[in-house]
Amino acid sequence: MTWAARRSPRLGDVDPAAMSAVELAEAYARRDLSPVDAARAVLDRIERIDPTLNAFCLVDPERALRAADESAVRWHRGQQLGPLDGVPVSVKDVLLTRDWPTLRGTLTIDRDGPWEVDAPGPARLREQGAVMVGKTTTPELAWKGVTDSPLTGVTRNPWDPELTPGGSSGGAAAAVAAGLAPLALGTDGGGSVRIPAAFCGIYTIKPTYGRIPHYPASPFGTLAHVGPMSRTVTDAALLLDAVCGPDSRDWSALAPPGDRFADAALARVAGMRIAFSPDLGYAEVHPEVAAAVAAAAEVFQELGAEVEEIDPGFADPVDAFHVLWFAGAAKCVEHLTDAQRERLDPGLREVCDEGARYSAVDYLTATSERMRLGRLMGDFHERYDLLLTPTLPIPAFTAGLEVPAGSPGRRWTSWTPFTYPFNMTQQPAASVPVGLTAAGLPIGMQIVGARHADGAVLAASRAFEEARPWHDQWPPMARD
Repeated sequence: MTWAARRSPRLGDVDPAAMSAVELAEAYARRDLSPVDAARAVLDRIERIDPTLNAFCLVDPERALRAADESAVRWHRGQQLGPLDGVPVSVKDVLLTRDWPTLRGTLTIDRDGPWEVDAPGPARLREQGAVMVGKTTTPELAWKGVTDSPLTGVTRNPWDPELTPGGSSGGAAAAVAAGLAPLALGTDGGGSVRIPAAFCGIYTIKPTYGRIPHYPASPFGTLAHVGPMSRTVTDAALLLDAVCGPDSRDWSALAPPGDRFADAALARVAGMRIAFSPDLGYAEVHPEVAAAVAAAAEVFQELGAEVEEIDPGFADPVDAFHVLWFAGAAKCVEHLTDAQRERLDPGLREVCDEGARYSAVDYLTATSERMRLGRLMGDFHERYDLLLTPTLPIPAFTAGLEVPAGSPGRRWTSWTPFTYPFNMTQQPAASVPVGLTAAGLPIGMQIVGARHADGAVLAASRAFEEARPWHDQWPPMARD
C-alpha cells in the first residue's frame, strides 16, 4: 500500500498530504477534513522526509498551524477567501516574505533583515488564505539549473536522493513531488521551474512574462518569470489565477486576464495546430527521452489536433543568453566586498566575472538577437498554436554537480537547450510528465505557446493529463 492511500483523520485511507489543492478544498467544503488536518499531515511529512531531500530552508510549523486554524474558522462559517483558502503551499527563497528571511541561498545576506515586505505572489497567497508552510531551497542567487548552495548545501531528488532535482526551483519541485505541500511558487529565468518539474515528475507552467508580477525587479531583467508548480494542471491554474494580475510595484506586469485560467484549462485541443520538434534542430537527446516525448506528441493526434513534426528554424541562442544571464549575475553581486565575493559559489564567481566584462554594446547585441528570436517565434505561431519539445534532453544526474559527469560543457546551459530560448522570447511554456526511463526517472515534455496564449498551454496540458494520467506515479521515498 502506498503512503498516498494510507491514513486520514476523517477520509479513511486517504492521506491529506497526498491530496491535490482541489481535493482539499472540496473536502473542507464537505467538512470531511479541516485545513488543520492538512497542515499537520504536510508538516509531518516534511519532518520525516525533508532531512533526506533538503527541499526546505525554512519551515514555520507554528505560523502554518495558526494560519490553518484561522482558515478552518472561515470554512466553518462559509467565509473562505478563495479556492486556495487552507491549502498548504511553499515559496521559493528568492521571493520576499514578510517576517521570514529571504536569503537566496547565499551567505552574503543578513538573516536579521528587516523582513517587512511580501513580494506580489506571497502577498496574494496570504490574501487568499493559503497556508504557507515554509520556503524552499535555491542555488545561490538562483543562478544555475541545479539546486545546491553555500548556504543550504545540496538538495536531492525524491526519485533517487543521489540525483539532482534540477533547479533553480529545485527545492520547490522536490517538495511537491514528495507530498510536502501540493502547491509551490517558483521562479524561472532560463528554465528554473521547468527543469526541476521534468526531473521530479510534476507539472509547471512558466506563464507569459508579466503575467505574475515581480517585486523587487530581478537582476536578470525580463528573462525572469514567476510560476506555479503542482502535481496537477488544475492546481497550477488555480495558483496562477490567485497570483496573476498587475501590482503597482511592477511596471511590466500585465493587465488581469479576461478569463480564469482554471476555466481556460478546460478547453478542447481538437483542431489545434501543433508543431512537434524533437530537437529544435540542434540538440542531442537521450534515446529514452526522445522516444517518450515522441509517443506523447502522438497523443495529441488521438485528441483531434493536427500534429506536424517541424523545427521552428532558429540556431541555438546560447551565446546571446549567456551575455544576458551572466551580466545579470554580475549585477546581483556588484555591491559585495571582496571578502563576500570569496564566499560565493565558485561557479557563480566565474560567471559574474565573465558578465562584468561585457560591454553595453555586447548586451544590446544579445538583446537584438533576443528580439529576432521573438519575431521568428511570433511568425511561427501564426501557423502553429503550440510547439512540443522535450523539456530536457537527459534524465536527472548526480546531485551536487552543475553538469553531468563527463559532459563537454562547463555550464548548466549545456544540458538545457530547450528551456532558455523561451525565456528570451517571454512565451508561456509548461512541462508535463510523460513517463519514466528504464531506471525509473521522470521524463518531461515542454508545451510552448505564443505570448499571452497561457490558456492554450494549460488546455493542452490538461487534455494530455486526462489522456495519460500521471498522478498515481509517486517517487519511491513517498511510497514507504
